[in-house]
Amino acid sequence: QVQVVESGGDLVATGGSLKLSCAVSVASGSISRISRMGWYRQTPEKQRELVAIMANGESTEYLDSVKGRFTMSRDNAKNTGSLQMDSLKPDDTAVYNCNAQGIYHDGNYYRPFDDWGQGTQVVVSS
Repeated sequence: QVQVVESGGDLVATGGSLKLSCAVSVASGSISRISRMGWYRQTPEKQRELVAIMANGESTEYLDSVKGRFTMSRDNAKNTGSLQMDSLKPDDTAVYNCNAQGIYHDGNYYRPFDDWGQGTQVVVSS
């Protein structure tokens, strides 16, 4: 019922920048609030790892290897989030997924959601 869609992945040279976007929507009803949004990444060689996470009322947390280079933001009014990635390195190459948790209204009831997007590919060339 709730859709999470990422965009913005691309091929970029080392040292370049990309901005990923995450849009949360519902086919029928409305999003009441997003309590937590996180960006994760995965490669065939590595398990999925948390890159950045922002929960309501809490400070944003980042993976140590991206601190100072990546910045996560959210627009609660638009139910969107973004991940600005600067000074990219080949090790940042991965499929990036957005996860959103919160409450939506289906027209009758408030329901919790915890959904993932399909992912967007980031490739950083050396």
